[in-house]
Amino acid sequence: MATMNVSLPDPMKDWVEARLKDGKFANTSDYVRHLIRCDQERVEAIADVQQAIDEGLESGEPRPFDFREFKARMREQHGKR
Repeated sequence: MATMNVSLPDPMKDWVEARLKDGKFANTSDYVRHLIRCDQERVEAIADVQQAIDEGLESGEPRPFDFREFKARMREQHGKR
């Protein structure tokens, strides 16, 4: 495992130390790894949403949506609930 040294302003250092006191993280490295994992998940989620937006934009002109027809089709396919 690689080692990195990070400099923090005092208020951020105090924040990290307070997060360690609640017992969720064993040490600063655990907390930083957690933050990095959360950021990775966020970036992946944004990329997924952007891909869906791009696919939607590339799918052509919008068409009118008939909600009653949609409900009837869903009931036919999945049964009335």
